[in-house]
Amino acid sequence: MAIEIKATPFTFVAHALAFAASVMVLIWCIHFRGGLAWEDTNKSLIFNIHPVLMVIGFVIMGGEAIMSYRALPMRKQVKKLIHLILHGIALILGIVGIYAAFKFHNESGIANLYSLHSWLGIGVIVLYGIQWGYGFLVFFYPGGTTALRSDSLPWHVAAGMFVYALAVGNAAIGFLEKLTFLENSGLAKYGAEAFLVNFTALVTILYGVSVFFSLLSRPPAADDGNSCYSPI
Repeated sequence: MAIEIKATPFTFVAHALAFAASVMVLIWCIHFRGGLAWEDTNKSLIFNIHPVLMVIGFVIMGGEAIMSYRALPMRKQVKKLIHLILHGIALILGIVGIYAAFKFHNESGIANLYSLHSWLGIGVIVLYGIQWGYGFLVFFYPGGTTALRSDSLPWHVAAGMFVYALAVGNAAIGFLEKLTFLENSGLAKYGAEAFLVNFTALVTILYGVSVFFSLLSRPPAADDGNSCYSPI
């Protein structure tokens, strides 16, 4: 089902929100939390890599991958390649972002996988990897039969929407979890940092919503005249 509005306006809104969320998470991690580092005596700098990569690298890049296949007025094969590459980059950066959280926990003597956020995070990255691998094998190389691609396409789209919704929701949970820890450690509940974290989470959610509206909207005419979601 598609709504009778072109996808382009939604993508413009999504790109503006993506820029805002990227700037906000960087301001939080660099200005308020002290910066980013892979090796440092201040282990919090290692953790800061996690929200930056999960928001910019995973959620935003994943959203751009979804929108690229829906909103770009290009030939289907070109959009398919862009879609695949952007999702691959999102997956790699997401894995590195999760590894950064494990590295921070291990070097700080903190237990791993004790929260709902961490459980969902592992589940999302595994499902995302399966989704990417299946899409690569069936729709790209070596490619399934026309019947297999046609039958798989609705499930591939639905599974992608589900996994992406989980990713956005889990990002919001992650912001809430970290802010709760900080506030319990003395951070002012109505201070600038607390407001920044909450608004970053809100903008990230709105970005995810705009991605979904883009997905459900009417695509531009492709150069080859085929539908954006033609499996062939």
